[in-house]
Amino acid sequence: MKEKILVVDDEPEIADLISLYLKNEDYEPYVFYHAKEALDSIQKNIFDLAILDVMMKDIDGFTLCSKIREKYHYPIIMLTAKAQDMDRIHGLTLGADDYMSKPFNPLELMARIKAQLRRYKKYNQPIQETSDLLTYHSLMLDACQHTCTLEKKPLILTPTEFTILKILLEQQGKVVSSESLFHHLWHDEYYHKANNTISVHIRHLREKMKEIDPEINYIQTIWGIGYKIEK
Repeated sequence: MKEKILVVDDEPEIADLISLYLKNEDYEPYVFYHAKEALDSIQKNIFDLAILDVMMKDIDGFTLCSKIREKYHYPIIMLTAKAQDMDRIHGLTLGADDYMSKPFNPLELMARIKAQLRRYKKYNQPIQETSDLLTYHSLMLDACQHTCTLEKKPLILTPTEFTILKILLEQQGKVVSSESLFHHLWHDEYYHKANNTISVHIRHLREKMKEIDPEINYIQTIWGIGYKIEK
């Protein structure tokens, strides 16, 4: 079956261009020029990935992102005409996995879509007999089943958050640099905004853990270098 990609942008020429490239890559695009129509489709369909424009007239992309995250955990890529860090940070805080500023290279967007889908599907394989368990105190992450619990309670993570936590658990006792995390997640050349991007995901991870137990502080910041979970 073709992977279903939701595309929401109130600029038809951009939405149609993305749709054309998606079809050329053998994806099945669901294109909407109005966010209200997209919102209705989100409630009725399960997609493999969503591409959301931030600035739209009726409902903005941030709202759509929040609505998706209420129920689904497939990757979300945000598009914005604003080259502002605060927009990027706000979107990531709401649960977006990646961000691209307009104008963008369609080939780069396709590469990011493929990278997000690879990671999402890798950690959402059917349950297997063997289990790749990573643990730290009351935190347990199963890479095979793509589940994570804290104090035996479900810790609901986006694909990006899950990958970051998995890397930190695999490298317990070692400092993992922001640059290393960024390269692992997006395979892009590291740039100065990358540290902010990673820090937003780390903050989101910490907030979700503290919702379960306010005293938990498993992820340590090593200033100027990166992050680690003590062994």
